[in-house]
Amino acid sequence: MQLNKIPVIVITGFLGSGKTTLLNRLLAETLKSAVIINEFGSTPIDQDLLQQNGMPLTILAGGCLCCQIKDTLAPTLKNLWMAWNSASEKPFDRIIIETSGVASPEPILDTLLRERWLAKHYQLQQVITTVAVPSALEQLARFSEVNAQIAWADLLLLTHIDNANQQQIDQVEQQLTALAPATPQIKHWQVNQLAKLKPPNIRVLSTQTELPNHGFHSVSIYLQNPPTWPQLQTLLQDFVTRYSKQLLRIKGVIYPNDYSPALAIHATTNTLYPPTALTTPTSTEQHSKLVFIGSEDLDSLKAEFLEQLALLTHS
Repeated sequence: MQLNKIPVIVITGFLGSGKTTLLNRLLAETLKSAVIINEFGSTPIDQDLLQQNGMPLTILAGGCLCCQIKDTLAPTLKNLWMAWNSASEKPFDRIIIETSGVASPEPILDTLLRERWLAKHYQLQQVITTVAVPSALEQLARFSEVNAQIAWADLLLLTHIDNANQQQIDQVEQQLTALAPATPQIKHWQVNQLAKLKPPNIRVLSTQTELPNHGFHSVSIYLQNPPTWPQLQTLLQDFVTRYSKQLLRIKGVIYPNDYSPALAIHATTNTLYPPTALTTPTSTEQHSKLVFIGSEDLDSLKAEFLEQLALLTHS
């Protein structure tokens, strides 16, 4: 008897490269999706940034997915398949896994392809790696995780092109071609071509069993009484500028006292992006929160940020 296999799309890419934006684009398609999101750090944010509600959603927070895979991902996929198989009207047509920005996708592929029960019930459809053009060359030079994300991609999706010049785009395309000459590259506005691309017939998995030592750190900051957005924007821009080497990513959801609805906050190395209004509420709880992710311990940076924040809220 031939079992129906559920297709799986894996979205990977370094911190701030546009994974959740791509996820929202895929969720807007007609196919119903179940979503698994892994976030580095103890405070999940990405589920608040989804533009659709109601789909089966699992959040794996607290670490990188490669270190949780044996204990968490496989049981989650088994439970999803059981729910799908027992339903007369199927709740989803595919599963999309969004990995942490600090993770290599290899352990996910290893779990999907080597775990016999999962390999019998799931079909790995595509591994899509988002690549932020303005910061790609520096990240490739600094972090092995970025190189792994490129190496395992079936498709490289170039993002943040509007913040890059033509020379940067050309250099990144040349570097990606050197690293992964057989992997298609498309620009972010060509995302509608995803369905036309076929995955490779063969994937060679590593025999390495030792888990990597990443060296990434995260801290969570909760804001009970946020300042106005212009005040918070000035403070965040100061930290993004002064701590450009240590601070790799800031993301959060803020409910400023001068603005409604909530604002989604995004920053990467050296760049604080304009906030995005969240028009689709994902929770009745209105708690402002920020997550900082860096390449060094961030406790002292958090303490300084809270000091500066206190000055703003009491001024």
